[in-house]
Amino acid sequence: MILLFMLDWKMTAIMLSVIPLSMLLLWPMGAKTYKISKQTQDGMASFSADLGRVLGEVRLVKAYSGEELEKQKGISAIRHLFGLGLKEAKIQAIVTPFMTTIMMIVLVILIGYGGVRVSAGDLSAGTLVAIIIYVFQIIVPFTQLASFFTAFQKAMGATGRIQDLLKLDQEEKGTHETAVLQKELSFENISFGYSKDKPILSGITFTLQPNQSIALVGPSGGGKTTIFSLIERFYQPVSGTIKIGDKDIRSLDLRSWRKQIGYVSQDSPVMSGSIRDNICYGLEREVSDEEVAQAAIKANADAFIRKMPDGYDTEVGERGVKLSGGQRQRIAIARAILKNPSLLLLDEATSNLDSESEVLVQQALKNLMKGRTTFIIAHRLSTVVDADQILVLENGRLSGRGTHEELLACNPLYRKLAVKQLQLEEAN
Repeated sequence: MILLFMLDWKMTAIMLSVIPLSMLLLWPMGAKTYKISKQTQDGMASFSADLGRVLGEVRLVKAYSGEELEKQKGISAIRHLFGLGLKEAKIQAIVTPFMTTIMMIVLVILIGYGGVRVSAGDLSAGTLVAIIIYVFQIIVPFTQLASFFTAFQKAMGATGRIQDLLKLDQEEKGTHETAVLQKELSFENISFGYSKDKPILSGITFTLQPNQSIALVGPSGGGKTTIFSLIERFYQPVSGTIKIGDKDIRSLDLRSWRKQIGYVSQDSPVMSGSIRDNICYGLEREVSDEEVAQAAIKANADAFIRKMPDGYDTEVGERGVKLSGGQRQRIAIARAILKNPSLLLLDEATSNLDSESEVLVQQALKNLMKGRTTFIIAHRLSTVVDADQILVLENGRLSGRGTHEELLACNPLYRKLAVKQLQLEEAN
């Protein structure tokens, strides 16, 4: 470009006039490409999510004869993606030939204009030849610039969602390290909601002394599992403070804090891999076979594991599909036992066990709870009557607090739950 200006600025100005002319097409085409790219990403995300849902719950699909419905949904999604691909291809099919044509027209104009100037003696033939040779060298990269512009707009559309994710707030890591053992855990006027207009918890205040157990009971959707999420710092309270000792848990090192927590959930998630991998999951030390077996024995899991084809090396499959619900539950309990946490969170930890296994696992959990601060969520009151303290959660608020006997005497909701369960047990 510098050499062209040095040779003849008039000829160079004519060549550069193609830029605003090109932008008249490229700009709207680029905007359209950006929009199509975002639609493609959304379509791919939706299709992948549906595919994962169907494959993950393929037994449900088969049981309710939903194959044809899911097939039609899949075909519709693929046709939508194919249509977006065609739109993008049409834009590419227009942009590149258009830019090439514009450059050819400019080249013809330069040759004609240059020939007139050579005839008039304003320009030497050698300079005209040099200008034309330089223009030929510019044509190819200039036409490629059009393809780059559309590709850039496509990339902008594709990475828009990634940029949104990168702008999200990260978890508060904290800096201080502390031991949970021998320190009280307290909720001070905690309020929380996933959205501002729908509070889940309101004004929750209680204190749990070290090495004691506290049970959370109440109707489904009352906020019991949300309290566990706040303790594990998956979410931050909208207002109020959660303290361990005299320190706000938000000031504690997040990794160190979670290492001291053992969590057994009601859905018992199992990772793809062997049974041994799942029991040892998250541990950053070498674990002996004897330790793994002892944890499984305490969780009443050793017997069924040894009956598996490869014992502790048996692959559990995607999301543990090769295991029953009760087996997954016992592996999750064994994982918590092996972790040996200071703070134990049990969310319906025995919900998927048969009566015989439940008795054995209850005993194992009682042994595990000794010397540990324990939170228990249970809908079956028989599993929490021995807790040091029971909290009754109703519509996100504490409606009662005390021992089993105290609540039975003075809390209407707890009494109602207890009477209803007693009647069910008698009926059974």
